[in-house]
Amino acid sequence: MIPGKRTTENCKKLIEDVKNRTGGRTDLLITSDAHEPYTTAIEKVYGQEIVENEESGIVTSCPPEDKKKMPKNLCYATVQKIREKGRVVKIIKEIVFGTVELLKTCLNRSTVSNTINTAFVERNNGTDRRQNARKVRKTYCFSKDWEVHNAVTYFICFSYNFCWTVRTLRIKDMNDKWQSRTPAMVAGLTDHVWSIKEWITYPAKAG
Repeated sequence: MIPGKRTTENCKKLIEDVKNRTGGRTDLLITSDAHEPYTTAIEKVYGQEIVENEESGIVTSCPPEDKKKMPKNLCYATVQKIREKGRVVKIIKEIVFGTVELLKTCLNRSTVSNTINTAFVERNNGTDRRQNARKVRKTYCFSKDWEVHNAVTYFICFSYNFCWTVRTLRIKDMNDKWQSRTPAMVAGLTDHVWSIKEWITYPAKAG
């Protein structure tokens, strides 16, 4: 999560964050809208230049400079919505990096989707706006101070993951009773639902 406008710099920071959080893996399916800076950011972050050592015959991967080659197992696809008079009249889906076969492989192993979409990030954005009045469109609750806006954004994000139980994540226990779970519990980051007090009093660590 990178608060701020969707500038080229912030898009790059976001993709770098994705790469760090996934341990540098490249066997990923990344989807977004057709915002061009995402393509540039993915290419800069994941792109590699393949250099062959003529003497040893060893092929090595070097940090990307001008010419970049994308990992063979990384797939990036976009969803572009065409609107007329405020209504969506057409949806264009496109594979930017990867192949149709790779896309099918990624979708087959997915447990949540069988098509290219941005529904999950849109749902997250909708939840974020509902919990953070500073982001609600056409409102007087807009932020007047960027640092406060940034702080509230992170607070909502982390409290949602640790303190907010999601109905679709609940499971039945051995007594056939529903057990509520937060996203952090499902991710294995904690074993219980945190209270807001527990969250705001938890010792902060420097990043």
